[in-house]
Amino acid sequence: MPSNIVLVTGVSGELGGRLLSRLGACPGFDRIVGVDTSPPSRGVLRQLGRLGRVEFVRADIRNPLLAKIMTSAKVDTVVHAGPMCHPAGSGGDSSAKETNVIGTMRLLAACQNSPYVRKLVVASTTAVYGASPRSQAVFTEDAELIPTVASGYSKDAVELEGYVRGFARRRLDVEVTTLRFADIVAPDFDTVFSRYFSLPLVPTVLGFDSRLQFLHAEDALAVLERATTEEKPGVFNVAGDGVLTLSQAIRRAGRAPLPLPRLAMSPVGKVLRNARTVNVSADLVRLLNFGRVVDTTRLTREFGYSPRWTTRQAFDEAVRATTSLRGRLRQ
Repeated sequence: MPSNIVLVTGVSGELGGRLLSRLGACPGFDRIVGVDTSPPSRGVLRQLGRLGRVEFVRADIRNPLLAKIMTSAKVDTVVHAGPMCHPAGSGGDSSAKETNVIGTMRLLAACQNSPYVRKLVVASTTAVYGASPRSQAVFTEDAELIPTVASGYSKDAVELEGYVRGFARRRLDVEVTTLRFADIVAPDFDTVFSRYFSLPLVPTVLGFDSRLQFLHAEDALAVLERATTEEKPGVFNVAGDGVLTLSQAIRRAGRAPLPLPRLAMSPVGKVLRNARTVNVSADLVRLLNFGRVVDTTRLTREFGYSPRWTTRQAFDEAVRATTSLRGRLRQ
């Protein structure tokens, strides 16, 4: 059914903020409410000032106030754009779990009790499939969900999806779309990979050369928009076509690898996290070791979308922008 009043979470983030302004430009919506503990970026706020139907509400999705906001606004569509797999900076596991898991639980409780909600769109991650020497060569949406490590972002993502499935069973009248995004890159997105491939020497684990997939931010936004404006229930992998090996990505970024014994990655990662350079988490190290590739046939055939950027094109565009910025800073 058509969406009239949409609530978007996580609008202070790169993805949620741009989705808010993008939906604001779509005809047919009566009202769009962005929710987060911090406002969107200045650029997004400037755009929102020209869009009368869009508003920002400073609220924590873990707060019971959210349910009142949804009911009073008669929100019929909820887009949960807040969860992220790999924070770019130092982000601790406990704070990420609070936002991703506890926040999702509270949001779903608010949706459960709302008589108006008819559609839920959730931005998840391909990290739910894990990364290990026993991983499948290519994951389909029906694959078993196995966290990469005992705690961290992949485990949080598996928990999050479990709560979403439980909600879908309780509210059969609500159309639920779960989008499992590969790691998102773009010229102006601050992500764990934009920071990782900007290091003068890129630390890798000796003897491993994983296969990686990336997704251009514009493709991620297009998929979120379509899931919001059209009826696209189900679970979908979303990634650019093709793969890059870690060694290929490092070369294309114009950087040099720094192969390290596996045991040395933990102290090196700790130094980088403490310096707020890049969050080399245990999840990220496992991904860099073993890689992860997903099948996107369902996205193309059932959802009706083919990403405009391949994995290689998305990565190259992001790298060119980072390289150009480094050049300007040296001048």
